[in-house]
Amino acid sequence: MKKGEHLPRILIIDDEQAIRRFLHTALDSNDFTLYEAESGHAALAATAALRPDLLLLDLGLPDIDGIDVIKRLREWTQVPIIVLSVRNREGDKVAALNAGADDYVTKPFGVAELLARILVVLRRSQQQTPEPVFIDDDLTVDLARRRVILQGSDISLTPTEYDILRLLVSHAGKVLTHSQILKQIWGLAYLEQPHVLRVNISNLRRKIETDPSRPRHIITEPGVGYRLRTSF
Repeated sequence: MKKGEHLPRILIIDDEQAIRRFLHTALDSNDFTLYEAESGHAALAATAALRPDLLLLDLGLPDIDGIDVIKRLREWTQVPIIVLSVRNREGDKVAALNAGADDYVTKPFGVAELLARILVVLRRSQQQTPEPVFIDDDLTVDLARRRVILQGSDISLTPTEYDILRLLVSHAGKVLTHSQILKQIWGLAYLEQPHVLRVNISNLRRKIETDPSRPRHIITEPGVGYRLRTSF
């Protein structure tokens, strides 16, 4: 089958050549363009160069653990990631999903199941609407480019700070409760740890507020949660 640029591009990331060969053979009969990487560093470089539509990622890489690969990728791209791993503990699955993976498939797996999951993730990513640019006075948040600009200068945020701001931008003008934010950013295990949220909100305000003691962008709703102010 001829492959062209219009076909979904899938990057297979696994240090075992036999696994890469198996996946390549299993998926080659479908309408995909397939690429391979055998390490975490190679995966990061290939993702930047090839701009794939989907990553199939093994966690047990020789240089960087797969969880850390996901975290590094999520600093600048929202490319869909399906983890393929022999790790079957619930904690490993939760860690991968919390880091930003879109799905988790335990080895060994059936080709039909994997293909179905690939198609679901690709379909979901293709249906997503373009991410907005939020502007309020001196603050601009460009979600598509992961840029935060204050008074014309780029602001550097940690991944967690950015995730909180992105969540607030996605619900601009709406109050999000402490539990809603904790659940979305850290997961159910952190619902009883509101101090984690308070610390990160404080750090975020120091970066995007002219006067953090009198915030104009991230507004506190006492006893409830936080709201991102809008001027429209």
